[in-house]
Amino acid sequence: MLDWQHIKTIIDGADRILLTTHENPDGDGLGTATAMGSYLESIQKKDFKIIIPSDLPFEYSFLNQQQQIRRYNPNEDLPWLEFVDLVIIFDVGDFIRLRQLGKDIQSRGIPTMNIDHHPHPEDNPFTYNVVDTGAAATGEMIHEFFISTGITSLTLSMATGIYTAIMTDTGSFRYTNTTAKSHLAAIACMEAGVDTSRIYQQVYENNSRQRVTLLGHILSSLRYELDGEVAWFTIDSDLLKKAGAGPEDVDGFTDYVRSVRGVEVAIMFFGKPDGTCRINFRSKGRYTINQIAKSFGGGGHAFAAGAVVDTPLRETVTNVLKYVSENLPRQKANP
Repeated sequence: MLDWQHIKTIIDGADRILLTTHENPDGDGLGTATAMGSYLESIQKKDFKIIIPSDLPFEYSFLNQQQQIRRYNPNEDLPWLEFVDLVIIFDVGDFIRLRQLGKDIQSRGIPTMNIDHHPHPEDNPFTYNVVDTGAAATGEMIHEFFISTGITSLTLSMATGIYTAIMTDTGSFRYTNTTAKSHLAAIACMEAGVDTSRIYQQVYENNSRQRVTLLGHILSSLRYELDGEVAWFTIDSDLLKKAGAGPEDVDGFTDYVRSVRGVEVAIMFFGKPDGTCRINFRSKGRYTINQIAKSFGGGGHAFAAGAVVDTPLRETVTNVLKYVSENLPRQKANP
């Protein structure tokens, strides 16, 4: 059981707080950051900012109605960062996913609080670790923090962030990580006035034409391994250009490919313009894949994980598929 009162004491003692999440942010990291931002603004009256390492995805722009979320710009943000007392990092998985923002935080020795539901190594660099691997989403943890510290009812902004976080990380409450606690938190958000249909439409029914075109190219070139239990695809700069799409359009495709009948694990290989390769793994639940991601320097949940490697796309595909073919059969989840 997490000591939320102690965590509140640490937050109470900070005057200027930076809220952030990982690069290529998702609904859980952004939702929890905006929920905590609303708490700091309306209840704590703190000086805070939400600054993220990469661009805000369009489908989450509804969380930014007050323009409180911004991408990190050292020239503009370092003067403010110099006087930050505490950095609260949500859903990060690995400190390296903060990129340049993380480096600038570390170089200034600013205390960091890690609030997450991903497993972390014991030698992680955070000052305070608030981790619950049994939580379906970091947003679920933040709801628990609010309730445990005396918040009897959520503001609409807090509830919108929490609901977005839990909805996205549970796959709209259909993944195996969904629990009664997830639904109870969602009920509290609905009681606060959250428009659940609007949030779903904003996140999942807001695809650009370029993204749909890219999906078409991907589906027409799917490859299969291990008697069809593994499906994989690649994305490179040429394919993005052909579809008129950008790096922001690649998220979510692994979930779609995982839905193919007979496929247990879906893998995306994205050759990024900087020469690195991003790997996404998704499993239906028969096999755990976070250890496979960990072997390539990444991590994540048992059935949703990823990594970024320095090898080129083609080499990465060869290495990962060889490793998967040799090791996946030994990664069967407990019945």
